[in-house]
Amino acid sequence: MDRKVRRLLNRVSVVFATIATVCLLNLFHHSSRTCFSSSLTHTHLTLSRSPFPKSSCDAFSRRVSSLEARSAKFRSSRSYLRRVHSLSVSVFDPIRSLDLLANSSNVLCVLAGVGHGVDALQESGVTDVTGVDVIDYPPLVQRADPHNLPFFDGVFDLGFSDGLAGALYPVRFVGELERTVRRGGAVVLVVAREEAKVEEVVGLFKRSKLLEVRSVNLDGSDMNLIIMKHNGTKSS
Repeated sequence: MDRKVRRLLNRVSVVFATIATVCLLNLFHHSSRTCFSSSLTHTHLTLSRSPFPKSSCDAFSRRVSSLEARSAKFRSSRSYLRRVHSLSVSVFDPIRSLDLLANSSNVLCVLAGVGHGVDALQESGVTDVTGVDVIDYPPLVQRADPHNLPFFDGVFDLGFSDGLAGALYPVRFVGELERTVRRGGAVVLVVAREEAKVEEVVGLFKRSKLLEVRSVNLDGSDMNLIIMKHNGTKSS
């Protein structure tokens, strides 16, 4: 009796598997023929306005953009340009007023994200700007470990970051910024007021002294601009 039931179940399984295979092949053949025929009969493809394809035909009709093209499109968006302008006015202009930043300065931006800070500095006239993050975003940001920066000691005039909250090891993160900045240079951090107290952030530094703290509004968010002057001497 058990053998007969097993045979019956096996036959039923084979039948259903065959039906499913036939349905999938028919669906693939139909959609492929539809996509190709529509693309051949229309000289211009109709692209969907949706950011994600809604069907296989929709995905087939979309042109594949290069990373550079997608980056350029993103950098021309209103939100991106607004952030860049906000950094220029609220952060880098005050640093210039303290004679800590000039067009000839060699600047390092750590945890630079998609490159807002790098773009803001370059647009202000600073030509030697290096942006790094755990994920590269060409052409503005290259990949590097912010806790183990691949640069010699004291090669930068200014170190900047608005990504302290994203550092896994804040002490090591700040230490690497200090290491790569020359004596007499500056390390500048932008930190959200609710994320950390100024005293806690200043306490992370071992070779720098607090020069100035400013309350700034960065693209609608209340932030603390913390400016540290590198003195070259490690505090105990």
